[in-house]
Amino acid sequence: MTFCLSSDRLVLATQNPDKLKEIQEIMKGCPIRLVSLLDYPDVKEVVEDGDTLLDNAIIKAKAAYALTGLPSIADDTGLEVDALNGAPGVYSSRYAGESATYAQNVTKLLKSMKDVPEAERTARFRCVVALVDGENSLWVDGVCEGSILNERRGDSGFGYDPVFDVPEFGKTFAEMTADEKHAVSHRGKAFRKMKERLIGA
Repeated sequence: MTFCLSSDRLVLATQNPDKLKEIQEIMKGCPIRLVSLLDYPDVKEVVEDGDTLLDNAIIKAKAAYALTGLPSIADDTGLEVDALNGAPGVYSSRYAGESATYAQNVTKLLKSMKDVPEAERTARFRCVVALVDGENSLWVDGVCEGSILNERRGDSGFGYDPVFDVPEFGKTFAEMTADEKHAVSHRGKAFRKMKERLIGA
């Protein structure tokens, strides 16, 4: 069932240029005009204090809608590592601290798993995408299964991409081309589902 937007514009509730670029590539071909919070320089950072990825996605989408009055979409993504009981999960972007860099988060993850054998390093990326348009809303999700390497591999991507290995490719996200990554990634799967809901394809 197609979700009808109240505007031909859709706000991506992010100021992360890496995430914005990735989502724009995934949503290519969608007739809806995508803008982002980078177009609203005075916006204050939203406190993501939800207990789940869905909570945080909804918090960000609602905040963007309140600011712009336009249909707004947001995602929250978590890396769930089985050996760490699902951590870092909802805290993935701030695993090594509130202002942690990508590199610091990866370093902490590798240290946390230094004694975990290869067979027990299974993990998955989960992405939840929420859309808010006035009183109407919907959400979808996407999952990509993989494992955590002992060291970084590859120079592309961002976040945990250099240590997240996808078995069917035998590559990390950071070793894949953009098209390869979007075809199998959690974010690619989730945003394609959302795109289908918006254009009915």
